[in-house]
Order: sequence, then C-alpha cells, then structure tokens
Amino acid sequence: MAVVTVFRSRLREPHEGYDETADQMEDAARAMPGFVDFKTFRAEDGERVSIVVFDSPDAHAAWRDDPQHRVAQQRGREEWYAEYHIQVCSLEYEHSFRH
Repeated sequence: MAVVTVFRSRLREPHEGYDETADQMEDAARAMPGFVDFKTFRAEDGERVSIVVFDSPDAHAAWRDDPQHRVAQQRGREEWYAEYHIQVCSLEYEHSFRH
C-alpha cells in the first residue's frame, strides 16, 4: 500500500542554505528504493506544499529515518522553518484520467 506524505511549511527569512539542502533531499528521496513521486508547490501567500509518495510503509520509514534526511530535518527546525505541518496517509484508492 502506497504512503503519501503531505508536508506544508512556511520559511523564515533569511533561510540561507535551504534551497540547496532541499534539492539534495529531493535527489536523495528519488534515489531511495520504493520512491514513487515528489512534487512541491508554492502559494502566493508563501506557503509551500510538498507531496511525497513511496510504494510501501517500509520504504516510507526508510526515508523518514535516513540519517542525511534526519540532519536536514533538525536543521530545518533550527534554522529555516517558521512552521510546518506533516500528514502521512495510506493510499486507499487511486483513479486517474488522461485525455
């Protein structure tokens, strides 16, 4: 069963080093076994939303607990984020359409 993480955040000013670390973390997530997708969206009011999908709870847990990711998480709390909210969801149903 796929696991979807919705990560909503707002950055502090300044947030020096954030963009480089975020790019590194996205690359690292994409390299993890079980990775499915990673997208980030930015709203006009400054809120950022990242949606990360792994193909199983085990793959998600491996990413959550990755040592490099843990260091970036700690740095985010200490230096970059004004606030964040994380939701981790199990995918129950999926449907798509493409014209």
